Amino acid sequence: MSGAFVIRNQLGHYRGKSSSWVNGRHPGQVACWTHRDEAMNTLFELGSQDTNLRGEVMLTETEDQLPKNLEISELPVPKSDKGDNLENDEDDPIDE
Repeated sequence: MSGAFVIRNQLGHYRGKSSSWVNGRHPGQVACWTHRDEAMNTLFELGSQDTNLRGEVMLTETEDQLPKNLEISELPVPKSDKGDNLENDEDDPIDE
């Protein structure tokens, strides 16, 4: 078993590879870090940009370099400022 670190916010969303929050339904969109200190540094940077952020770095199991056994958040994911509404786009879901 190998593992990776992910960042999860207070709403149960995970930091995505596209620098937006995702609910974890599509593991390929979740950003992973090999080292805890890298994930902590990223969380610190995110917290300095958003003072309402309450996040944590979590160790998760991986399979084929993708996180697995992620708890899917049922709360709506905030819209991205970048317009790349990955998991928010109900009309064009991304298949795994």
